Amino acid sequence: MTKKMQHSSAVGIQCSVALSALGQNVDNIRRTLTSEENSLSLRDDLIAGRKVWVGAYNHPLIQEVPEDLSGADSRNLRFALTALMRIEAEVHNYTAQFPKHRLAVIIGTSTSGVADNEPVLKACFQKKILQGVWHKKQEMGCLAKALQQYLGWSGPAYTISTACSSAAKAMAAGRRMLNANVVDAVLVGGVDTLCKLTLNGFDSLESLSTDICQPCGASRDGINIGEAAGLFLLSKESAPVCLLSTGESMDAWHISAPHPEGLGAIEAMRKALEGAGLHSSDIDYLNLHGTSTPQNDSMEIKAVQAVFADQQVALSSTKHKTGHCLGAAGAIEAFICQQVLLDQAWLPLHHSGELDFELITKNYVRNSHLEAPIRYVMSNSFAFGGSNISLIMGTVSP
Repeated sequence: MTKKMQHSSAVGIQCSVALSALGQNVDNIRRTLTSEENSLSLRDDLIAGRKVWVGAYNHPLIQEVPEDLSGADSRNLRFALTALMRIEAEVHNYTAQFPKHRLAVIIGTSTSGVADNEPVLKACFQKKILQGVWHKKQEMGCLAKALQQYLGWSGPAYTISTACSSAAKAMAAGRRMLNANVVDAVLVGGVDTLCKLTLNGFDSLESLSTDICQPCGASRDGINIGEAAGLFLLSKESAPVCLLSTGESMDAWHISAPHPEGLGAIEAMRKALEGAGLHSSDIDYLNLHGTSTPQNDSMEIKAVQAVFADQQVALSSTKHKTGHCLGAAGAIEAFICQQVLLDQAWLPLHHSGELDFELITKNYVRNSHLEAPIRYVMSNSFAFGGSNISLIMGTVSP
């Protein structure tokens, strides 16, 4: 029999992987997050006429997908499979004990394979050349179904696309599915890749930073877009790090702006704490959504102050290192939190630039060395439309 956790709604992270601008292994991630090393790339091929800083994954992806997945082939799928192959043996070894219809896949994304159709559409618009657009590769549901097919599973498989909260929502959905006893194990996470549609869309909103972003910084002026693939295998069996609780809210304040007082963010954090049976004073580290836009950072710190009051919880944003990975942001940041809990030696540095004087009352991580063991961490993801979620992860006592 598997060992069950005392908290009935907690789920164990049996294995995980993350690929991003931070690199392709845990040592690279830790080194980059605890130093002043720049991990972003300056690119001139994404927005016409100017360069832009992005969090690009600069390592090789698999060269081709299996033939039976050719109809869904895209850089997004190749990114996902490149990540999955790193834990594939662990996934199959663990799930061999369960019927295939009791294994699920839930993935978050916001871009899917749209970047692969961009050249075809450009040729059509500019040269009036009629070419076929293979729509399947950019369908949101395509990614989860392709991963399910690759793994040979037959349980539920679907994709969540709620902008910047997608991957964290996928993790929450996987936890609910396990607690409802619908499945025995579920592969969750998020995958998003750089594409011109996204970059130009945020540029039209005047939301891109002119330099490397500075969350909560005095001169913050927008985001850097990034790309990432983060995957987790969850089950009800205990693990060194568990997803203890999730808190979700929908404030629907504005299509692209958060509620100025952070009401939805407050609700999400408080629900996560309540679900885990914890007090705000129990949280040892908070990974901010921290996009570096004026409105997001202002409302998030207001929300943190409302939830944590005078408690000096250590907090930082990691988006100046990864870029904002949109639909995959919650996954890469959850993976960072998982590594912090596993290592018990470091915290991700907040950027070293000047902070907004209105936002400096909190305990930003300026020294990466962890002085004492920690047990609980929280990670925030807040999306367009007010789709908010907070995750709480923690170590489980033997």
